[in-house]
Amino acid sequence: MEMKRFMGVVEQGIRAANREIIHKHIDSIDHETVLTLGVSVAKLRAKYLAAAFNAAIEDHGAALSVDEVADLRNAREMYEETRAGLEALTDAVQKGYVDVNFTKRDE
Repeated sequence: MEMKRFMGVVEQGIRAANREIIHKHIDSIDHETVLTLGVSVAKLRAKYLAAAFNAAIEDHGAALSVDEVADLRNAREMYEETRAGLEALTDAVQKGYVDVNFTKRDE
């Protein structure tokens, strides 16, 4: 029972710290904010997939050059980092670290 109480206090402290610190950077979000980030992830995913596909097609399966690999790696890293940011944002919303404005802007 003590451990359960201890963990409850720790979780409350972590939740409060996250809300306070995140609110210094993100006051609140709405569906448009999250959708904008989601669209950015989709564009970067498409750019990465196109780069991989085009490299394979253009070279007919030949080994990629150092520059081509660097470009492909950069496209992948940009996609993965942005996707991770979206996942972190949705996790923060679900945990209550970020306030959500549920009303539409045009209302």
